[in-house]
Amino acid sequence: MIEVNGLERRYGRVPALAGVSFRVETGQIAGLLGPNGAGKSTVMKILTGSLAPSGGSAAVAGRDLAREPLAARRAVGFMPEQVALPGDQSVWSTLEFVADIKGVPRVGLQEQLELLVEQCGLRDVRHRLSGRLSHGYRKRLGLAQALVGDPPVLVLDEPTSGLDPHQIVGIRELIRGFRGRRTVLMSSHILSEVAALCERVVILDRGQVVAERTGEGLAAADPLAAGLAARTVVLSWDGDRDKVAAALARVAGVSDVTVTATGAEVNIAGNAVEIRPRLVESVLQAGGLLQNIHDKGPSLEDLFLRLTGADGGVRGVDDDGDGERSRQP
Repeated sequence: MIEVNGLERRYGRVPALAGVSFRVETGQIAGLLGPNGAGKSTVMKILTGSLAPSGGSAAVAGRDLAREPLAARRAVGFMPEQVALPGDQSVWSTLEFVADIKGVPRVGLQEQLELLVEQCGLRDVRHRLSGRLSHGYRKRLGLAQALVGDPPVLVLDEPTSGLDPHQIVGIRELIRGFRGRRTVLMSSHILSEVAALCERVVILDRGQVVAERTGEGLAAADPLAAGLAARTVVLSWDGDRDKVAAALARVAGVSDVTVTATGAEVNIAGNAVEIRPRLVESVLQAGGLLQNIHDKGPSLEDLFLRLTGADGGVRGVDDDGDGERSRQP
């Protein structure tokens, strides 16, 4: 599990974290949301042992980061947003190097790495130099590195940023497969992605927790976020507009398709994370070359305006959604 209690971090006189507390149960996938400067990266650096807190405590897999730093760090696999890779080593050699750094026993290591290469979709590039990988494969290798040593806790920083629609679907399915087997904390700017993948969502703003609830509860708690249940997905592609639009209209969960100059706007009802892959597949099967896919709906910034309020006060939402707590920053 992950347990954070009254976590503080100051840079000089500037508070990056001001009493952050939350808990992620064993086997849960939790999302950490917040605008730039909210404190997400600071929390992740503390949980991975690369930054010391100014106050409070944090523990992973039952290991306190202050009292048992080495044991705690061994229990965590970290995937940064920008994956740093050695340019002169192959994918396979990179994973072996990471295993050496982590002190993973040699017994059974080859079998473990073979499984990671398969799970993370790296088999076709296992002998390619890491420095020559595409952005999508770099992300996959970053996830594989985090999994080396079979850590019970994963911390993933923007795991799908910069990926194309096909790659996003693949990474999401990998993360979804961790549910019940690993404790996962992932940051993202994509509210719909977190609401669909995560069982618990923690929202930070100005170094404080402004909301914490279940993924489904986040959508139900706020009229704006409730738009996640029914939204518009915008697609653009090269190819026959009418043929592809007709194929999109036949996808289960699609209520309406409006053809545009570059593609279509598709109204869906239900879980966008589940429906979106079917939209992508439909475009390809109809002979279209997909260029872009994105949600048209409430942004994370919009949600924050509602959570924080126009007067600068912070409106916090409790875990069960049956009360509110208000405070001034």
